[in-house]
Amino acid sequence: MLQSTDGSLPLFRFAGIRVSLHWSWFLVAIYVVTSRAGQYSSLGWNAVEYLSLFCIVLLHEFGHALACRQTGGFADRIILWPLGGIAFVSPPPRPGAHLWSIAAGPLVNVVLAPVLFLVQWQAESVQAVALPPDFHAFLFELQRINLLLLIFNLMPIYPLDGGQMLRSLLWFGVGPVNSLWIASGLGLLGIAGLVGLAVWSQSLWMGIMAIFLFSSCFSAFRAAADQRRAERERRQAPPFE
Repeated sequence: MLQSTDGSLPLFRFAGIRVSLHWSWFLVAIYVVTSRAGQYSSLGWNAVEYLSLFCIVLLHEFGHALACRQTGGFADRIILWPLGGIAFVSPPPRPGAHLWSIAAGPLVNVVLAPVLFLVQWQAESVQAVALPPDFHAFLFELQRINLLLLIFNLMPIYPLDGGQMLRSLLWFGVGPVNSLWIASGLGLLGIAGLVGLAVWSQSLWMGIMAIFLFSSCFSAFRAAADQRRAERERRQAPPFE
């Protein structure tokens, strides 16, 4: 039996990768599903939409994990929580391996886009009496959710996929430390814009996401700055006689 860790509920294991769900997911799910009453004719469709959202997130995270393993890296755990999912991956210390491990997640959303479009198109070709009206609205929302997730994740804000891909590309030219310093520094500027957008739109969820991103991005920026400082001190230190 899988063991619960970090307040998460074990769900299943696939290809040696443990998938678990954080307990806070249930609280947020109840709030989101009930707060959007009226979106469909019943709350059941709201629940199905919310579950489908995290199915897409899970596929996205498996893209990261399986690509990491393909490069010879280590990946054995995925956690779903209210703000999305986290795949614990450790690719080999090569820029190409990092780039593929990160890019594979958004590529899942890219592949899903035409698949969902074909399903939606096929559903619309069926007579209206054959499918409930909410089903068509659900498919439209699912397509929109997948595209929004793709666009959001590709934003060049570290540690989003776009920011990590930017770091991987910079790594080819300036090395692992400087690439992290540059990508996280630019990420902090992007997060400042995200905070402004959250205030302007009065979006609580965007504000929470911005706080989470700032914490991770600032930690990466500080770690890279410390490594850069240590490297300078080693170069400037006089040789032993």
